[in-house]
Amino acid sequence: MQILVADHPLVAHKLTTLRDASTDSPTFRRLTEELVTLLAYEATRDVRTGPITVQTPVAPAEGIKLTSPKPLVVPILRAGLGMLEGMTRLLPTAEVGFLGMIRNEVTLDASTYAERLPEDLSGRQCYVLDPMLATGGTLAAAIRFLVDRGADHITAICLLAAPEGVARIEQELADLQIPVHLVVAGMDSHLNEKGYIVPGLGDAGDRLYGVAQ
Repeated sequence: MQILVADHPLVAHKLTTLRDASTDSPTFRRLTEELVTLLAYEATRDVRTGPITVQTPVAPAEGIKLTSPKPLVVPILRAGLGMLEGMTRLLPTAEVGFLGMIRNEVTLDASTYAERLPEDLSGRQCYVLDPMLATGGTLAAAIRFLVDRGADHITAICLLAAPEGVARIEQELADLQIPVHLVVAGMDSHLNEKGYIVPGLGDAGDRLYGVAQ
């Protein structure tokens, strides 16, 4: 698995504001969108393209265009929805699928409770959106779900990651014979006893949308 921790002052600036407990939900959502667009710039370096010739006002010009099938963006519900606008702003022609996964707070294992995805993902590049790579169980399960349907290139985009989560993904997906990339804004120190990233930024879903009772 290739791992890229974005090294850019704007990424660091926006991430710092996201960490601040005093940042309200509207600001948190806006900054998340902006941050994801910056991460998407790095995450799409390997997006598949083909040659094309266009006519400028002066002369023909050789260029490239995105090839088919279109890339598929897959936010993991619910917090991943907060990253969708920032991703599609940079990649507006991508198709969007949804994957609902929930983590058992005792075992920390993830299970699927909803999905809206093509049955056949053969030949598809998929971009998985999940704000927090903590224990790694949810993201690992999501990636395997997509690969089982035929996806042959996976890039996961996260705001923050913990070393324990990265190690689990590398272990659980070691048998996959396809490229798996991870792009994150920051790699934090560790997980606490509850499986939260430290120092982290809290529960991304709650900070994006509030606490649903």
